Amino acid sequence: MKKHAYVLWFILLMAVIQLLVACAPAVTVNQAKPQSTVTIVPSFQAQTSPIAKPALYRCGAWSSNNAPGGYSTIAVYARLTRQVKPVAGAVARATVHFQYGDATLDQQPTSDAGGYVSFTLPLMGRQPGGVPTTVDVTFTFGKAKIDCAPAFFTPQ
Repeated sequence: MKKHAYVLWFILLMAVIQLLVACAPAVTVNQAKPQSTVTIVPSFQAQTSPIAKPALYRCGAWSSNNAPGGYSTIAVYARLTRQVKPVAGAVARATVHFQYGDATLDQQPTSDAGGYVSFTLPLMGRQPGGVPTTVDVTFTFGKAKIDCAPAFFTPQ
């Protein structure tokens, strides 16, 4: 008798499932719309963008220590080139951007035969530890005024 009970429950379950499927809304399938064809015009490939000319003057600055102590003295270096050749005789000025204000360095070195200058920078605790600092260096050469990529350091 137990076998018959399982069979009856199975038949009843199958009947309920068929009723649920029969009552479900009909599913409509949408056909995919054809995609437009991409055409590459050969004249488009012939168009080129103008190539940028390199800058006449290039310069950059860097510090002797990127993680100095807060009361350290570091050096800031910079180099100026014109068409990859070093520029001698250019006057350099540097401004340090501390968190609480800027400081212009009194030194105004002239670039040597390699295009290099250096500044001495005593930190004297003017920048909180862990706060990045930048140094802008500007060269003056004749009528040209060239701003370098800045040096940076973060006192520890």
